Amino acid sequence: MATTSGSGGVGLSPHAGALGAYSAALDALHAGEIATTRALADVGRSALRVAHIGGVRGMASDMELRSVAAEAAGLAGRSDRRLQHDIDHAMTIVDDYPAVFAAWEARRITRDHVEVVVKAGMVVPAEIRGAFEEAAVDICQRDIAVRVREPLRALAERMHPREFTDRHRDAAAGRCVRVLPGADGMSDLIATLPTVIAAGMLDRLTQMGQSVKDARAAGTDAAAAGAGDATEPDARTMDQLRADALADLVLGGAPVVDPTYGTDAPGPLGAIRARVQVVVTANTLTGTDSGPAEAVGTGLIDADTARQLAGQTTSWDRLFIDPVTRTPVETDTYRPTASMRRLLQARDQHCRFPGCRRAAIRCELDHTIDHALGGRTHIYNLAHLCQRHHSMKQFTNWNVTQLGGGILEWTSPGGRIYREDVPIPAVCFTPAADPPPPASVDTGPDEPPPF
Repeated sequence: MATTSGSGGVGLSPHAGALGAYSAALDALHAGEIATTRALADVGRSALRVAHIGGVRGMASDMELRSVAAEAAGLAGRSDRRLQHDIDHAMTIVDDYPAVFAAWEARRITRDHVEVVVKAGMVVPAEIRGAFEEAAVDICQRDIAVRVREPLRALAERMHPREFTDRHRDAAAGRCVRVLPGADGMSDLIATLPTVIAAGMLDRLTQMGQSVKDARAAGTDAAAAGAGDATEPDARTMDQLRADALADLVLGGAPVVDPTYGTDAPGPLGAIRARVQVVVTANTLTGTDSGPAEAVGTGLIDADTARQLAGQTTSWDRLFIDPVTRTPVETDTYRPTASMRRLLQARDQHCRFPGCRRAAIRCELDHTIDHALGGRTHIYNLAHLCQRHHSMKQFTNWNVTQLGGGILEWTSPGGRIYREDVPIPAVCFTPAADPPPPASVDTGPDEPPPF
């Protein structure tokens, strides 16, 4: 480590105090990260031990992990899905990579090194993981984390006993699409696909964008020569053209996996139209203000887009609740009526487990008090729960009570209480392409039950 010297021997940097405080903060952060990782791994092991006491594995283990993750999330003020991921990750570090964890604890490597090793080691089978992590620690001690990523990836490939082709076949089973909400009404749509498919998609989108640019240039030249009418110039960049082409293809095209693709039949997949649950305040809808609306479960959308969507629908659900008496809406049947479903979607907006924001249109309607135990089909005995939290309510010791007005009170297995207030009321509209059935029409036996 470099030092400075002055006229009296060892000189003191003018930043010594600030750097000393930063060094102390790093020490405290390191100790906290080590303790947190170890504690989360212990939480996960405890859940697995409890689930295995009765000799039942599989779903019981998962339910216990969900339950304890929800309890830990309440302590941390975070999402239980994120906490369960952190628990799984902590167990991976502590149990699967003990040498890496020890090196991190001894400060021979950093937390960033640990993440790089674990990511690179995802392809390494358990029987050679010990040799891999020992070699990985040696590599990590030579340089900072961002510079050892490629050497670690090469090490994992070199040590792997299986052919790359066989591994790719297994990895392709994990292909998926997900949305990451961003800022200013934008989101990232991420598709994990085989490399050749991803590269082919980008190439085709680029070719489409280039064709638009060529047509744009030809139209500009023709207009300049007086051979055609002047049109509004298309100033979109290549990135914008690729993004717009992808959106048009996904929202309006018929996929090859459609069983009637290539025939004269319309095809059931090509006929499917996108659905987005949108909530918007009356002030934004009428133009009194320009506050953002919400695409439930995804993120915010701008006021202009919300008004455009509202203008395209031909049917509106006008929802009335007495602001004084909160008059209940109820049916004597097991299934809620179509109007009740629409009312509850507008009321709940999302899953009603604390911290969960899965859109109501992707959730299940649950009788808080089981219908089989006398629970009424009443808007204050119904609430939307996503499949994860619906199952957790059924199979673990989490309990929920409705306090009235749509407010839910959850009690964890450890006795902690979490109150889930009803979301702020908003106007809810649905697309005309998928109109709800009349309230008087029986939805029939094909509709899945609310729970």
